[in-house]
Amino acid sequence: MSQSTVNNTAHRQELDEWRKKIDVIDQQLSALICQRLHCAQNISSLKSRIGEQVLQPEREKEVLNNVLNHADSPRKSLALEKIYRCILEESRLVQHDWKSSQPDIPTS
Repeated sequence: MSQSTVNNTAHRQELDEWRKKIDVIDQQLSALICQRLHCAQNISSLKSRIGEQVLQPEREKEVLNNVLNHADSPRKSLALEKIYRCILEESRLVQHDWKSSQPDIPTS
């Protein structure tokens, strides 16, 4: 077996290990995102009861700032911002969907 074949095999094994780690992280992320969406649904219910709108730009800015404070590079910060803008948009959609599926809740 040539050295390049040995190296290639070692690299493929390393690649497989990294992919397994990503698979585990993806499972954790999807579970956490589902929890987050459940929280958004509960928040929608509370917003309806107190007469607040689904879209709250100041809160979204706060969420983004909290997340971006954990980035350790400008490139990761940009990626996190894009990802979280998608998450926030989907959270709003879940809230709108939930709100439209509920009977009108009178505010007091």
